Amino acid sequence: MHNDKELQEYRDLLKTPTHFEEGFDWKTIVGAIFIGFLMMPGSMYLQLVIGQGIGPAARWVTIILFAEIAKRSYTELKQQEIFLLYYMAGAALASPFSGLLWQQYLVQSDAARMLGLTEFIPTWIAPQPGSDSLIERTFFHRDWLIPILLLVGAQIVQRIDHFGLGYALYRITSDVEKLPFPMAPVGALGTMALAESTEEKKASWKWRVFSVGGVIGLAFGTIYVLLPAVSGLLFTEPIRIIPIPWVELTPYTEKILPAVATGIQFDLGLFFIGMVLPFWAVIGGLIGIIITFVANPVLYEHGILHRWHPGMETVETVFANNFDFYMSFSIGLGLAIGLIGIWYVVKSFRGEHAKHRESWSKLFEPPEGRGDINFWVSIAIYVFSTLAYVGMSLLLVPNFPWIFFLLYGFIYTPVISYITARMEGIAGQFVSLPLVREASFIAGAKFFGYQGIEIWYAPIPIHNYGEATVHFREIELTGTSIRGIIKAELVVFPVVMIASLLFSQFIWQLAPIPSSNYPYAQELWHLQALNTLLMQTSTLEGNSLFFQALSGPVVMGGISLGLVLYAILNSLGLPVLLVYGVVRGLGQSTPHGFILEVAGALIGRYFFQKKYGAMWRQYAPVLLAGFSCGMGLTGMFAMGCTLILKSLGKMAY
Repeated sequence: MHNDKELQEYRDLLKTPTHFEEGFDWKTIVGAIFIGFLMMPGSMYLQLVIGQGIGPAARWVTIILFAEIAKRSYTELKQQEIFLLYYMAGAALASPFSGLLWQQYLVQSDAARMLGLTEFIPTWIAPQPGSDSLIERTFFHRDWLIPILLLVGAQIVQRIDHFGLGYALYRITSDVEKLPFPMAPVGALGTMALAESTEEKKASWKWRVFSVGGVIGLAFGTIYVLLPAVSGLLFTEPIRIIPIPWVELTPYTEKILPAVATGIQFDLGLFFIGMVLPFWAVIGGLIGIIITFVANPVLYEHGILHRWHPGMETVETVFANNFDFYMSFSIGLGLAIGLIGIWYVVKSFRGEHAKHRESWSKLFEPPEGRGDINFWVSIAIYVFSTLAYVGMSLLLVPNFPWIFFLLYGFIYTPVISYITARMEGIAGQFVSLPLVREASFIAGAKFFGYQGIEIWYAPIPIHNYGEATVHFREIELTGTSIRGIIKAELVVFPVVMIASLLFSQFIWQLAPIPSSNYPYAQELWHLQALNTLLMQTSTLEGNSLFFQALSGPVVMGGISLGLVLYAILNSLGLPVLLVYGVVRGLGQSTPHGFILEVAGALIGRYFFQKKYGAMWRQYAPVLLAGFSCGMGLTGMFAMGCTLILKSLGKMAY
């Protein structure tokens, strides 16, 4: 494959530093508490209302606030301190306990009742319907004790695991193989923008660009998030100038485009994301969606999409099409992408990347001051955490064949992780083989007589650590010592666990989830539950719905189309990112957000890039960071108003 020019541009954004610092001090500890108790609730609330947390925003808000406090105290935040705050905010916003909100919904959902699965959902995931804890909407009840303890145990192992195989692969791919990791500078640049902002003497473009994004985010967030939230508290119906999550157009276009889900999503964040994403990936996505717009009516005419009928809206259309065709087709496409990734990685051992390889002794001679862990210790962590996952899985699902757990942990996980690490290192792409886990569960049911759905919820050791290599490369590019990261983990973990549980409880107490108070969850959780549970019927006896939906010829068709598309695009010398984009579009996601995403990509490339030249590559991520920050602030404010007014309402009774 020719060397992609676009990837080269990303790769050249930053050089590796020679000096490293820990960046861990009292500011980090205060930051952890601030993120856990102020940022996380806003993020959880927005996730339920508009379907996007304030992931990036929370990071930027925290950093700006601390930078301003530091300025008033006549000190400065170092780049490493800023990166630690950024890193901890990322860890905090995973908000582990928000998963319990989904679990309480799943066990009570119409989807579970419809598919006859309610009684099969294990009580170590959520209490059965009829439990007092579900009626009173509280996690502080003995029925939730096992699910909560299990979650905490799995989280502890996961955080330790972070420094296991992912770190070992980073040492191999970055230190020994010297792969370029083209996407890592994008993550590192945002934090550097804010490191500069604290130094008045260097009042640079980054701060100005960030502020422009911030003002746009505040203005849009006020209309999109704040107005509906506050008006919903004061009046019987919330005022929504911009519909959340989208404007539904499927019933109006069904005559011209049968079996096609249409609509427009007006979330301005998608426009900025379009500017940041690699241009060809976005255009590929558009091509993929245009193909589905043409293909769906044809498939409907030929009776393949036979579950769709006029009158269906987006959620029902997507589920019906998934069932009839797209689930099998996406599996095929995903396998094709996986095979291309594996082939690409095998080829790269002989290509130009092989020339830069260092000797293996580099594994045991890391750069001075980077705070590296001994390579063998990271391997030991991986072995320990994998055995812990195996132990937990055996305890929870004793009747599932144990040999699978060992194969996942010690054969599949290292192989797929290494392939992904190399693919991330060369092309900035994640590789996954779809349905490996699912296929193994079905094999366990078919050949070993396993029956039940507990296995779907067990913490099995099937992971892809390839992505972690990019995070370690980001840490290195910002000049942060890994010792600082380990200390930050120790501080942030207890804060996150406590805050996440308290706020999950609080948000559930405010109103049932999903309900009209949480429009995104109300609109889309049903579809997610149907898709999730449909898959789980495959390990129950009888003619499961999953097997009715799975079609071998369609899977093979997906694989063939993926490989042929790749061969054509590659022979024409078109960018590799276009292939991934096309697959993303063909995967039959809801196409409603693509209009704004494509608009962002086109305006970014043909207007801003012409105007600002190569600098636009650096402006775009900082502009997106500013916008996310503005949106995040309005989300926090909306959450605050809601909590205060609801609490006052409760106290009145």
